[in-house]
Amino acid sequence: MPADEPKRPDPEALLAAANKAGRGRLKVFLGMAPGVGKTYEMLRAARRRKAEGKDVVVGLVETHGRRETESLLRDMEVMPRRPIDHRGHVMMEFDLDAALARKPALLLVDEYAHANAPGSRHPKRWQDVEELLAAGIDVWTTLNVQHLESLVDVVQRITGVRQRETVPDSALSRADAIEVIDITPDELRERMAAGKVYVPETARLASENFFKVENLTALRELALRRAAQTVDDQLVAAMREKGVEGPWAAGERILVLIGGDAMSAGLVRTGRRLSDMMMDAPWTVTHVDRPDHAPPGPVAGARVRDALKLAEQLGGSTVVLTGSDIVATVMAYARRNNVTQIVIGKSADSRWREMLGQSLAAALLREARGAAIHVVTEAAHEAAPEPPKPRARPPWRAYFTGAAFVGVATLCAWGLDVAFDSVDLGMIFLAAVLAAGVRHGLRPALAAATVAFLVYNYLFLEPRYSFQIGSPTDVLTLIVFWAVALAAGGLAGRVRDQGQDAQRRASAVSALLAASRIFSAAADRGATARAIADQAAAAAGAKAMVLLPRDGELEPAAGAPTLEPLDAAPMAAARWAWEKGEPAGFGTGTLPQTRWTFWPLDGVRSRAGVAGVEAGVMVAGSDTERLVLALLEQGAVALERAELATEAVETETLRRADRFRSALLNSISHDLRTPLSTVLGASSTLIDYGKTLTPAVRADLTLSIREEAERLNRYVGNLLDMTRLEGGALRLRTDWTDVRDVLGAAADRVARRLGGRALTRDYPAELSLVRVDGSLLEQAIVNILENAIAYSPAEARIEMAAYEDRANVVISIEDEGRGIATAELERVFEKFRRMEEPSDRNQGAGLGLSIAKGFIDAMGGRIAAASPIHDGKGTRILISLPKAVATPHHLL
Repeated sequence: MPADEPKRPDPEALLAAANKAGRGRLKVFLGMAPGVGKTYEMLRAARRRKAEGKDVVVGLVETHGRRETESLLRDMEVMPRRPIDHRGHVMMEFDLDAALARKPALLLVDEYAHANAPGSRHPKRWQDVEELLAAGIDVWTTLNVQHLESLVDVVQRITGVRQRETVPDSALSRADAIEVIDITPDELRERMAAGKVYVPETARLASENFFKVENLTALRELALRRAAQTVDDQLVAAMREKGVEGPWAAGERILVLIGGDAMSAGLVRTGRRLSDMMMDAPWTVTHVDRPDHAPPGPVAGARVRDALKLAEQLGGSTVVLTGSDIVATVMAYARRNNVTQIVIGKSADSRWREMLGQSLAAALLREARGAAIHVVTEAAHEAAPEPPKPRARPPWRAYFTGAAFVGVATLCAWGLDVAFDSVDLGMIFLAAVLAAGVRHGLRPALAAATVAFLVYNYLFLEPRYSFQIGSPTDVLTLIVFWAVALAAGGLAGRVRDQGQDAQRRASAVSALLAASRIFSAAADRGATARAIADQAAAAAGAKAMVLLPRDGELEPAAGAPTLEPLDAAPMAAARWAWEKGEPAGFGTGTLPQTRWTFWPLDGVRSRAGVAGVEAGVMVAGSDTERLVLALLEQGAVALERAELATEAVETETLRRADRFRSALLNSISHDLRTPLSTVLGASSTLIDYGKTLTPAVRADLTLSIREEAERLNRYVGNLLDMTRLEGGALRLRTDWTDVRDVLGAAADRVARRLGGRALTRDYPAELSLVRVDGSLLEQAIVNILENAIAYSPAEARIEMAAYEDRANVVISIEDEGRGIATAELERVFEKFRRMEEPSDRNQGAGLGLSIAKGFIDAMGGRIAAASPIHDGKGTRILISLPKAVATPHHLL
């Protein structure tokens, strides 16, 4: 790009700015600790805004009995708090609904990290603030730096206190402005000593513990650094939005590897801090799912899910990898994604592996080329109390079965040893170990190998009935047997486990394919909603429900196994998922006390509805949940497709109705107005000048009135016929009919309109009867003949013919007009379709052939057009009607 060419703004920055349109602005008053004056400064700034005429409301402020702070609330509009009853205790909380209804320009909500009372819409106050911002309300709030989620471990090591009320870093990153309320540690301690923060006794204890000078100094540095990082992020965003180039680094990428141990959450926070130190480098948290191992237990699985969720809250991305070899899988992903920093944990119980060179850290160090490995050790104070961790293992029945296999092998070996002098009995025990592995997996196979080793040594190696080994060769034989048994059993068990995992995945794929077929076959939104509910219920093993919008309200549309009404709490969660596009209900951060979990059904273009699954059966983060979410994604697209199909049908119906209305107006203004003008003119002449006119003139005027009245009658009849066809009001009166009679009657009706044209007839002497409505068939033929007359030149010939083939009686009507273009043949029977430049411009409104087709189709026949038919001119209309198999008895 030339140096003098203006820089283009970053599209992502512009998109981010566009997404903020209509959203309220968030300002955070950040401090290092309680008592620095965050609430006081927020109220002072709010009073200045109010003096400037801005609509300022105090949603909630905690004064903690401080007189200076309370004095700033005078003359301010303060919203009343909402009482919440929890286990007999009434708690006064922020009234979110009242704030949304009041909708001030600026709302003050103190204590950003506060945990709401049970029964509130959101568990945390920062989530209340998010809803206020989404409603377009500016919010000012306060926050102490120790409540940031990524700093919990750091603050605990500094102060010895673990914070329970936290705010995700991503929530602070979305702040539009941060104002650091900064005083020195000595000034804060002086304020405490003066009783401006806590009562004297509490202030003395706090000064000796949390509020020590060294603690406050460290917290102050954290607050300043975090504010500086946020300001730097805002500066970079502004530079990108304006297209200003800057020297930001883009080389570092961080990958955090977690497992199911107690270090997972700490590793995630370490990754976030490392990202901050590297200029907000992209960071990803990953877990490797090993299909050749037993799935993690409930405690380990919950840790993995919580850690992945924490990473998303802290602003990182997450990915779950699948592979038998952790090191190979992680390094393959790292190389594909240009990862330069890898963070792993090392627990205290893995040191023996390190001594053998088998630890994960050692293996990654051997394979990592160009990537730095950060090994985080487990600290005793970081490990939160936890229940005893049960080891995932197969049921005891599997071990008993393996022992039974070894017992059967022992009996067989005993019989062979008695019957023959020299037999290789070890192969029999190997077969038993393989059977245990194939039947029950890896661990029972290893146990069976050990039992087989002991039995083989005790019963069949000299000296027998003793675990002593008499010959050195027997020692080698026994060692080789044990090694082979362990290897064979382990391999068989691993193959079995991999086969089961492949079967689970194949079942999931089959379920998705079957659901895709079912969704594709659904005819409308209702059928699609029922299919989604059925598939989700079958996959989750629980009740499922789909809710769709109707007249602006979300209503239950389908349920499985039955559609049941929802209580107020689940319905509120469903509406939240619909309005915000985020999961709500059980297991989420919004209304988690409900028994249902709801997900928005987001299609490609829009949100189609909400789907819910009853809680208590499906485990969050499990294969079952992933299958259900995949089904819901397919269902959302199917719902959107059904809505688009419905909209297309409605649009086409409106288009046809509009075309019909336009053509009708055209007929009234032209096709009907012209004959009416002729009738009025001729009748007025007869009335005004009748006595002075010659008989010939009077007869001609009278004939004109009659002809134009007949034309009017035909037009009105065509419109009525089309209305009957469109409205499904056509009633057939069928009877056995000779089409020659119908053709003759039709020819008589158009005889006076032929002019100089010749109408010829070609009928066979015998013709089979057809069961039709004679009057409708006659009208259809009349319409075709009138169309032929309109588009045929004077002195032309029009031919009517009838014949029969094996199953049908065929009527053919040919003219010598200019013909129809091949591209127009398929549209010749459309309503209001008229060819250009007919010989008589006043003929018809383009309904004749369309009505003829409607009548013929209603009687079970077929109609088609062919053109040109000779010398590049002419049109042939063919009508095919099923003929009677035998002549009806009443006609014999």
